[in-house]
Amino acid sequence: MSNSSSSISQFLLLPFADTRELQLVHFCLFLGIYLAALLSNGLIIITIACDHHLHTPMYFFLLNLSVLDLGCISTTVPKSMANSLRDTRAISYTGCVGQVFFFVFLIATEYFLLTVMAYDRYVAICHPLHYGTLLGSRACVHMAAAAWASGFLCAVLHTASTFSLPLCHGNAVDQFFCEIPQILKLSCSDAYLREIAVIVVGVCLDFGCFVFTVVSYVQIFRAVLRIPSQQGRHKAFSTCIPHLAVVSLFVSSGMFAYLKPPSISSVILDLVLTFLYSVFPPVVNPFIYSMKNQELKDTMWKLMTGCF
Repeated sequence: MSNSSSSISQFLLLPFADTRELQLVHFCLFLGIYLAALLSNGLIIITIACDHHLHTPMYFFLLNLSVLDLGCISTTVPKSMANSLRDTRAISYTGCVGQVFFFVFLIATEYFLLTVMAYDRYVAICHPLHYGTLLGSRACVHMAAAAWASGFLCAVLHTASTFSLPLCHGNAVDQFFCEIPQILKLSCSDAYLREIAVIVVGVCLDFGCFVFTVVSYVQIFRAVLRIPSQQGRHKAFSTCIPHLAVVSLFVSSGMFAYLKPPSISSVILDLVLTFLYSVFPPVVNPFIYSMKNQELKDTMWKLMTGCF
């Protein structure tokens, strides 16, 4: 870490409100969002873990996705809630480093996992006879482990690169958590090129995953449209549309947040985009996946009625 950076003992996060009443409103709103994410993702995790009929590759990856969503929203939202409740903006330097590391780790892992899930749907629909061979339990564990390991490597590179920069523009972060683009705005103008280079490499890797996902779905849709029965087409689409919706929301909001031109940047726009890719997906993903999945809904209902 540079001397300029290490001399900063804390950062100041963006406040959502100036009055005490609005701070409490923000706390209650974020509490509701956090509890919704906690309950819905927790229910999916418990349902998949407890029912052996759901111990298939698709549900194994969905369980991993729910764990990542829980981790992601738990990295950012509780601190913002605590600050509103305590009427403060401060986050320690160590806490900020931790937020950046875990957020990048979980977000990157989720993106890689969504790419793996696209491959799972491709094999299931385009090569169903080879599904058990290509996506056996060992292969699924290896692919999930590769996604987690790749996310961890991305987090190490981005965190080390970001916090090695000298900071010349104070310690006020224009976001409700420590986000890399906002921290880069605090760095000296001639020093942030190292992290920009790391971001460019990451974008190229993300673009490769995006192309793989698009190509997979082109093949999937071609295969589905060749299915003669309407019921067969509906069943195939019902397993693909939720994943496609999650990928579209996640990629579009995330890429625009990181790649938008500085000329159109504003505090409100940055806040909305960050909310869309960091807070919104963990809340809506469980509903998207369960809405079209009758098997998952039936198992959840059985689990809940069996508990009460």
